[in-house]
Order: sequence, then C-alpha cells, then structure tokens
Amino acid sequence: MKPVEFIKNEIINFKKSEIISFIAIISLVTSISIYSKDSLVALISAICGICYTIFAGYGKVYCYLIGMLGTFCYCYLAYKNGFWGNLCLYGLYYFPMEVIGIFQWKKNLKKNKNEIIKTKLNSKERFLYLLLGLLFTLLLFLILKSLNGKNPILDSFITVFSIIGQLLTVKRCVEQWYIWFFVNLASLVMWIYAVLNGADCTATVLMWGIYLILSVYFLRRWNREIKKTGE
Repeated sequence: MKPVEFIKNEIINFKKSEIISFIAIISLVTSISIYSKDSLVALISAICGICYTIFAGYGKVYCYLIGMLGTFCYCYLAYKNGFWGNLCLYGLYYFPMEVIGIFQWKKNLKKNKNEIIKTKLNSKERFLYLLLGLLFTLLLFLILKSLNGKNPILDSFITVFSIIGQLLTVKRCVEQWYIWFFVNLASLVMWIYAVLNGADCTATVLMWGIYLILSVYFLRRWNREIKKTGE
C-alpha cells in the first residue's frame, strides 16, 4: 500500500472538523517551538506524542509505531532534566508495551473496520487498580526522594499511573482516559516547572497541555461508543 493510500485509510472515519483541528494543533506546537528556540528533540517528541494520542484515541493499531519514535525522544528529554522515574518508565516499560500493543490490538479489530473493539473494567477491577496505584506511588516516592530526583512526588505519581494507563491502553479499556487525564495534568505541572528553571522544552509543555485536552475528548468519545454498542 502506498503511503498516501495508507494515510487515507487510517483517517477515513475522522470528521473534517477533527482533521482541521488536529492539523492546526500540530502547526501551532511547531510554530511556538521554533519561536521559543526549543530543541529539535523536544519538537519531534511533542509531534509524535500528539499524533500517537490522536490515533490511539481512534483505535488505530499503527499509533504504536509513531509512539516508539516519540518514546526515544522523550527518554532523552527526561534524562537531560533529571526525571529518573520518567526515564525508566519510557525506556523500560513504554517501548516494550508499544510492541505488545501492536499485536494485541491487531487481534481485537472490529469487523470490516481498521479500529479496535473498546472495553471497560468492572467496579472491583477499578478499585484494585486505584489501590495498587496509590501504594506503588508512595513506594516510588520514597525511592526517588532518596536519589535526590527532581519533583519526586509528581515524578512517582506520573510514573506509576502511566504504567497502569499504558496497561489499560493495551487492554483497550475506556478507564485509561481517566488515568491519562490526571497523568497529563501532573506532567504539565512538572514540565512547566522545568521550563521555568531553564529547560528548552516549551514544546513538551504544549504537548502535555494538548494531551490533557485530548484525554477529555477521547474519554467522552469512547464512553459514547461503548454505551451505543453495549460492549
């Protein structure tokens, strides 16, 4: 399949207004990043991250390929700014989970559609994930604090709940978007702090802000679809 045909096939279910909005978002991030003299790595990370979130929100399997490139770039930024929890999260967890995600999603596609079947957790599962998340956040906070990491509270929360969020993403659960909302909010605060302290990562701040908006958008979209289909 030619690249143009592949792209058309991937966005066939997108509304025109959505396509225009997404192009505008990416153009805005690129423009502000160039104006702010961000690093090229930060810009690539932001664009890949936004594209990954958009395609994941539509249940497109190949979002993970874009995510892999973004993961490499984000690892560099996390290392450069001393966010050790984020570095381990992306390098040791996200990348292998993105590979697993490709195969898991390809096995759970809708008939005659290039989109995944969405699922949801029961009440017991939701409580268990939340309890484990809080316990491991406390444990990681103590570890990061002993290593003199920057913002250990936010870093530990983001790391632990991102692990849970990525797991639920691979499992195709709508609850992932609730988790991503709080992870994105915490990450936005963490990177604003980094920029205020001299990091050339304005694009990364914009990326997390856009993630926050997209998490709300796709939470509503997945809930509507699940309610409609009764899955």
